[in-house]
Amino acid sequence: MGWIWSMGKLTTHVLDTVSGKPAVGVAVRLFQGGIELKNTVTGADGRLDEPLLADGEGEYVLVFEVGEYFLKSGYKEGIFKRVEIRFEMEKDGVYHVPLVCTPWSYSTYRGS
Repeated sequence: MGWIWSMGKLTTHVLDTVSGKPAVGVAVRLFQGGIELKNTVTGADGRLDEPLLADGEGEYVLVFEVGEYFLKSGYKEGIFKRVEIRFEMEKDGVYHVPLVCTPWSYSTYRGS
């Protein structure tokens, strides 16, 4: 099924660069103005079952609970427990904000 979007759309995925695989089971939360809009978990491909937002604009915060994921993966000495990414969306934009991470580092970008 294809999606048709008329407002700002938001998706994400998480990659574990230690294993070189998608990060399965990472809790992902989305906030706007301190209000939690979405609480979900990455699936088998490191992605979510559906977009975080089908329509939106303004400032948002994506929170990835990577500490639990890496602990379950056997990395007890990791330093990042939670990654918070603050960004702004414009109306009618398509935003893909992925997280590429290890227990000791992370990076993000605006993907497609």
